[in-house]
Amino acid sequence: MCRILTLVSATFILALHSLGVDGGLKEWRNNIIYHVYPRSFKDSNGDGVGDLPGITSKLEHVKDTGADTLYLSPIYSSPMKDFGYDVSNHKDIAVEYGTLEDFDGLIAKAKELGLKVLLDFVPNHTSDEHEWFKKSIDRIAPYDDYYIWRDAKNGSNGERLPPNNWLSYMAGSAWEWNEKRQQYYYHAFVPGQPDLNYRNPKVKQEMDGVLLFWLRKGVDGFRVDAPNFLMEDAELRDEPKTGALVPEREHDSLYHIYTRSLNECYPVIESWRNLLDDYSSKSHTSLKYLILEAWAPIDHAMGYYNVGVDPFNFMLLFNVSRNSTPSEFKRVISTWLNAIPDSEVTNWIIGNHDHHRVASKFSKIDERTDQMPMLAMILPGIVMVYNGEEIGMLDRKFTYEETVDPYGCQAGRERYHLYERDAGRTPFQWDQTTSAGFSNNTKTWLPVNENYKTLNLALQKKAENSHYKIFQALTSLKRFSPVLKSGTTEILATDDVLGIVRRLEGHRPITLLINFSNSLTKIDAQSWLNIPEGVVVYTTSLGSGLEKGTTLNSSKLELKGAVSVVLM
Repeated sequence: MCRILTLVSATFILALHSLGVDGGLKEWRNNIIYHVYPRSFKDSNGDGVGDLPGITSKLEHVKDTGADTLYLSPIYSSPMKDFGYDVSNHKDIAVEYGTLEDFDGLIAKAKELGLKVLLDFVPNHTSDEHEWFKKSIDRIAPYDDYYIWRDAKNGSNGERLPPNNWLSYMAGSAWEWNEKRQQYYYHAFVPGQPDLNYRNPKVKQEMDGVLLFWLRKGVDGFRVDAPNFLMEDAELRDEPKTGALVPEREHDSLYHIYTRSLNECYPVIESWRNLLDDYSSKSHTSLKYLILEAWAPIDHAMGYYNVGVDPFNFMLLFNVSRNSTPSEFKRVISTWLNAIPDSEVTNWIIGNHDHHRVASKFSKIDERTDQMPMLAMILPGIVMVYNGEEIGMLDRKFTYEETVDPYGCQAGRERYHLYERDAGRTPFQWDQTTSAGFSNNTKTWLPVNENYKTLNLALQKKAENSHYKIFQALTSLKRFSPVLKSGTTEILATDDVLGIVRRLEGHRPITLLINFSNSLTKIDAQSWLNIPEGVVVYTTSLGSGLEKGTTLNSSKLELKGAVSVVLM
């Protein structure tokens, strides 16, 4: 049985924030960034691992999605203990991904298609196989102080103990003993990723050189990995316990007040913003973009805007779920929009390689697959899309024996499912052929999801309507609508429906309605949202029963359960 929604809801208007003129980066303010996980996008040589030539061969698809920018997870030389985030040479390409010449070819093809390219910059740590670390172990100057080395503490029985109680994000002590150097080194992540010592200015100079190397290769900017891990307490004070009901060795058992989000991180990031600006000025190229993967409290994240850099907005990734109410979505969205400084732009990340796929996280039924992409595209600012979201790819369930992700492996058999990230990293599903068209090899680095014969890009391109075609309609609207580019934003919520209204003087409003109920809901949207009586369906989630181009009476709208619709 349907219910008539209450037509009273508190509303507020949020001005669309745009990147300031001073920053010279206004061209990025509505950018659609397509995130490719290189191992899983396209294998060109049949070894079961994605590579740069494979990505290059599929850049037309990236363009066809409506994206403006290609963003690549790490492609640097690496022993792959953390699949590329353990860098052994910042200025070369991982052998399984190709060569520097392959990268040059990718840049050339991207520019030909009008795509910008962002690289994942990993400054917090290196691989333990990096030349710097090997020389640091041997105390060879100047590398002897490139990492965070400390003597052991003596236990009550004379046993060797780590310098303090700091824990690795991957679980267990963050200190690893090195027999040759006879000291512990600090690693925020896995032992194969020793943290660099940013209190040593030579380390900063080295990483400046890395940025310049890739800028000269033609990249348009960087996504900075784990920037709030860059600095640690100089006194190495123990971190307080949280009292959380988790094993003592797990990261969540401590408050990380001495190892994360220290104010000393800001000057390092600001210097990189200045470096990029200086490079653009001297080389007469367009200004370069810098965005940070800052897993930080909102007040610390906002501080990065003050040094000219955008922090990732993880609010839709971490703070809502399939069980969240419209009011909770409204609160989460408005909290971020109200926090960002005037003249700055927000961004929306609904999924990435470290989390469950959006369609699995938010959708108990297929009708909800389009919900989150619709929300991200209609909200103001930059949108980052993880490969596969455009076709509604789903998680694949992994056994402990199949798990290769170090997070899952280190958590152990009983808790691996809480931490493993393999579920959202399976190969892209291009078509119905061998290994979903990802590779001609039946054995791929991660198994292909078994649903690929019914869920793939080729089928969705042929279908009269599909997740992919809905996605393309959304990106087209995002790119070309003045209302979405420059309009104000109103967010409204009832018990069952979230409403987003974008307005711009001289233009008819654009409205998004999301029915969180699984039942038919009737809405007088004209009164509730103050929109025109006659509205046209621009696009709608699959199975809505609404046809694109149909004119509706907004005072008598009926939305089937779980339906999302964009009205113009």
